[in-house]
Amino acid sequence: MTHIPVLLNEVIKVLDPKPGEFIIDGTAGSGGHSAEILEKIGAKGKLLSIDWDSENIKNLETKFSGKKNIILVNENYASAAEILKKNDLDKADGLLIDLGFSSVQLESNRGFSFQKDEPLDMRYYVSENDPPAGGGKSRERIQAAAEIVNSYSEKELADIFYIYGEERMSRQIAKKIVEERRKERIMTTGRLVEVVKMAVGRGYEKGRINPATRVFQALRIYVNKELENLETVLKSLSEIIRPNGRVAIISFHSLEDRIVKNYFREMEKNKSGKILTKKPIIASEEEIRSNPRSRSAKLRAIIIM
Repeated sequence: MTHIPVLLNEVIKVLDPKPGEFIIDGTAGSGGHSAEILEKIGAKGKLLSIDWDSENIKNLETKFSGKKNIILVNENYASAAEILKKNDLDKADGLLIDLGFSSVQLESNRGFSFQKDEPLDMRYYVSENDPPAGGGKSRERIQAAAEIVNSYSEKELADIFYIYGEERMSRQIAKKIVEERRKERIMTTGRLVEVVKMAVGRGYEKGRINPATRVFQALRIYVNKELENLETVLKSLSEIIRPNGRVAIISFHSLEDRIVKNYFREMEKNKSGKILTKKPIIASEEEIRSNPRSRSAKLRAIIIM
């Protein structure tokens, strides 16, 4: 499956990378945005591409082989300030963070998709030696989704599904999970989908979405500490971006977008930033047709003062 970078033209417009500038792609993924940024900054520019999935970094090393002005780092974007210090790099002229997960990861056999029966993992990193969620500050092994599903209390599971997935039937689903795991541990995506379907019954959402969609989303966000990582990087923007530098963030979830919106507003209020996008930029109908995952994407940008 080929990963198509979301809102590519819109990102380049608001990030406005110029020849000779230093830009950070905090979530490099398959390198779609990074490739376009490299074109704009030219041979005299510099690009720091970060991704905590070591498999993505290996692929990027091949993709950008021979490029002298790109630095690839297998880490979490939440650690961007530390990465700059560790690599003796100055503050950047721009930062891009794409909070969506790569389409390639749907084929990673790590349980991101409910379309196939896979181990219920959902961690972005590949091996136990790779950086865990939470960035470089925390090196403890994080729990896979199966560990959470099989050990958390009914209330804890219901809270995860409701808070991170906005699942209105969170209590019924959590109750059914606890009932079923007493018989046998829930270790695969296929089994979790079965249990969710048992909990919500037929006709859920009138068939508009898979009944397990919000549960999978909630677990993925919780397992990888995605909201905490976003808040961490937002709080450290002044350590990452120089004055008049630009920050562009693409979110795919209402909770993520709310965090970005409120933080940017607070920065503008405190005169530490100037918002470039009064309303979030969304994908055109043409892009949505060619790349359906762009439907929920929202791009917000700010200039650091």
